[in-house]
Amino acid sequence: MRFQDRKEAGRLLSSHLTSYRRQPDAIVLGLARGGVVVAYEVAKDLFLPLNVVVHRKIGALGYPELAIGAIAEDGEMLLNTEMAALTGSLPSFIEEEVTKEKEVQRERLSLYRKAAPLGSLEGKTILLVDDGVATGATLLVEVESLRKQKVRKIVAISPVASIEAWQKIKAEADEAVCLCLEENFLGISSFYDDFTQVEDEMILSLLRRAQHEYK
Repeated sequence: MRFQDRKEAGRLLSSHLTSYRRQPDAIVLGLARGGVVVAYEVAKDLFLPLNVVVHRKIGALGYPELAIGAIAEDGEMLLNTEMAALTGSLPSFIEEEVTKEKEVQRERLSLYRKAAPLGSLEGKTILLVDDGVATGATLLVEVESLRKQKVRKIVAISPVASIEAWQKIKAEADEAVCLCLEENFLGISSFYDDFTQVEDEMILSLLRRAQHEYK
């Protein structure tokens, strides 16, 4: 299965989530940055508020796109020690990467929250959206973080995922919705005709539009 772009992926996903349409306690959270574009379409179709969660991926030594761990918005960290060892990502390298990624995270949080403040999520139903799942690290760390915030329900959502990663996510989330599961996963971009990098300006534009639409 292929998608024209993230917008099409979001629209297709929303058709599988109609039970959440206009649900009073529900909110759509997109993982920055690409997940926000998908999440915007989901939120728009379901008439739900949209916001962003700012995680950071910890890339492997020599393979920055391969996640050996992730940092949640609240600082919660998840590390795949086996993957780190296999890629030769030593503790000193990981420490440097965590320091660097936390600084980027702080900057983006400061930027995004000016456009879309995020209040308490306690008792909320969370539709947690990404644009694709390779290792599952980023979604899993955000699920853990959300649990601590006493949310009512977590629905993990992605257009495409590796089978192995999605099995882990299904075990942790209350519900998991994915359109395409692949055993031989070659990378998220291979499932999109247009996988253009998402910049901060686009995220801010989508957040402002959503705030206006659901004010």
